[in-house]
Amino acid sequence: MKDLKLGEVEELFAEIIWSNEPLSSGELVCLCSERLEWKKSTTYTVLKKLCSKGIFKNENGTVSSLITKEQYESFQSKQFVDETFGGSLPAFLAAFTRQKKLSSKEIEEIRRMIEDYEEGET
Repeated sequence: MKDLKLGEVEELFAEIIWSNEPLSSGELVCLCSERLEWKKSTTYTVLKKLCSKGIFKNENGTVSSLITKEQYESFQSKQFVDETFGGSLPAFLAAFTRQKKLSSKEIEEIRRMIEDYEEGET
């Protein structure tokens, strides 16, 4: 996959699009002005950058995503585990649970996810 790393402000921008898509580029400019205090030129510069990364598209003045927020988050999670834990999900979980006690509900959700995975449902 292409470089999908986004900075903090780029993620805020992406969230605006994901939450409102499809939207006109004019609507995007207005939302970015209200929420990020950006000028029109800043909005278009960041939009162009994220379009070149293959995350969004701007066709005929309509902005929409090429990847979903969930796909982006999945890619970021995998990249974090790869870079930090050598790709080992068990190593990540071990480190995570040393710092945070899992609730019974969280443990049950994880069990269900594993069972679904084993059954080929994910």
